[in-house]
Amino acid sequence: MRFYWLILGVLAVWRITHLLNAEDGPWDVLVKLRRFAGNSIFGSLLDCFYCLSLWVAAPFASAIGGGWKHRLLLWPALSGGAILLQKLSPPGPSVPAAEYYEEERKE
Repeated sequence: MRFYWLILGVLAVWRITHLLNAEDGPWDVLVKLRRFAGNSIFGSLLDCFYCLSLWVAAPFASAIGGGWKHRLLLWPALSGGAILLQKLSPPGPSVPAAEYYEEERKE
């Protein structure tokens, strides 16, 4: 039963972290949130998947963990699991290649 909660926690941490870090959200709410955060500490946190996953994992570790030692070990484990999922997921759409280019004229 504990393995179930570990998998559930990792998936939830990854989903919320990915949502806050890389997705637009409905009506571009999350884009607006990231713009509003700007270059502040909170903005830097939203730009870094690794950092953000640590903070998203904290309440999940607190809710899932049994004692303080278990919670303390579960916290980086949930974050690490989310990071592994992020590394295994395919990259987002890339910028398409230019259709043509022009060479400089030699005069």
